[in-house]
Amino acid sequence: MKRAALLAVLVLAGCGGGGTKTSQFSGTVLTPSSQAPNFALEDQSGHMVSVAQQRGHWFVVTFLYTRCPDVCPLIAANLNGAIGTAAGKKAGLRVLAVSVDPAHDTLAAVRRYAVVHRLAPSFHFLIGSRAELEPVWKAYHVAARPGPKGTITHSTYEMLIDPQGKERLLYDATITSAELSGDLAKLGV
Repeated sequence: MKRAALLAVLVLAGCGGGGTKTSQFSGTVLTPSSQAPNFALEDQSGHMVSVAQQRGHWFVVTFLYTRCPDVCPLIAANLNGAIGTAAGKKAGLRVLAVSVDPAHDTLAAVRRYAVVHRLAPSFHFLIGSRAELEPVWKAYHVAARPGPKGTITHSTYEMLIDPQGKERLLYDATITSAELSGDLAKLGV
């Protein structure tokens, strides 16, 4: 119940976020730790990627879109940077970035985004039809709707999931590579 309330705060906050951080971690500890909902979507390489496939690795689930003019590129850059840190490498950190714009996030668009933003091979930009994406948004309590000037107003958070598939920490859009890698180190990675 506490987890749902915290996610609701972040969903309602939209771009930005909220929640209370503990003194030990940069992210908000999710207690009790729940199993991350499974899904399978196509990534920028044309491969099917699922939450279940990530077992044995630390990974982050987030929600982005390729035409985002502001926060999404920052989130992508910080998560991509965390992959390359010592803690990120030790953890075998992966990112599952789920599209919130099925109409425009095509295979060509996410491939181009991955090249332009120099995304690491373990950064998976996941796409699908609205029918494939909506159940994922619902399972992760994500709001996504049309915004002004062709933008998408959507929930912006990142969730760190452990090698057993348990949701561990929740971050808002301001998380940095250093903060995420620091939390990985504090978690004993």
